[in-house]
Amino acid sequence: MVIDSSPGVSLIGAIEAAPKVPVITEIKRASPSSGDIRPNIIVRDIAKAMVDGGAIGISVLTEPDYFKGELEYVREVKSVVGVPVLRKDFIVDEYQLYETAEIGADAVLLITSVLGEDISKFVKLSLNLGIEPLVETSNREQIEIASKAGAKLVGINNRDLKTMETNLARTKELAKYVSDDATLVSESGIDSPEDVSEVLNAGADAVLVGTSVMRSENLSEKIQMLVNAR
Repeated sequence: MVIDSSPGVSLIGAIEAAPKVPVITEIKRASPSSGDIRPNIIVRDIAKAMVDGGAIGISVLTEPDYFKGELEYVREVKSVVGVPVLRKDFIVDEYQLYETAEIGADAVLLITSVLGEDISKFVKLSLNLGIEPLVETSNREQIEIASKAGAKLVGINNRDLKTMETNLARTKELAKYVSDDATLVSESGIDSPEDVSEVLNAGADAVLVGTSVMRSENLSEKIQMLVNAR
């Protein structure tokens, strides 16, 4: 395994530099809540269409069993776009972070509900490997854990992982507990410009949109609509 620990393309930097709404899109073939979404995709073409639509970053599902993802998808996306690429998976072992660096991801999703207090060492190792950690939270306690871990990129998941239901009010309820010096991403359940406006007004700095984009006949037009929400 060859590891390049030099910093990648910053997702925080891309969010801060976005001229309009910072939209991170997601390459997702399937999910537990939606089943098959777009199973027969050409990853490079999807990635290009997303950037053409104005996406400032691309999240790539690499989990194979529930999301039909592959590690190689990260390399494919990196080969055709210049925006930061986030590896999204269930990270539970430090080895996976070395793997993430080896495939060239710029950022990685760390889920607080999965890692708990161990999130701190995963954040530290990610940064040491030149990977930006997006620390996902879903309640006030998890936000406090993320803050103690030094997370500078925090996600609020609007989806209840137990019921699989989404509610954008979760961002509104929790955003006030996220440190002002952290960049906040609202995740899940975002479909329309009105949804984008709602979470931005609640305090989010960016949005991560997966299913609604992947289901669109014209991905670029869908993303442009979200990017122009303000």
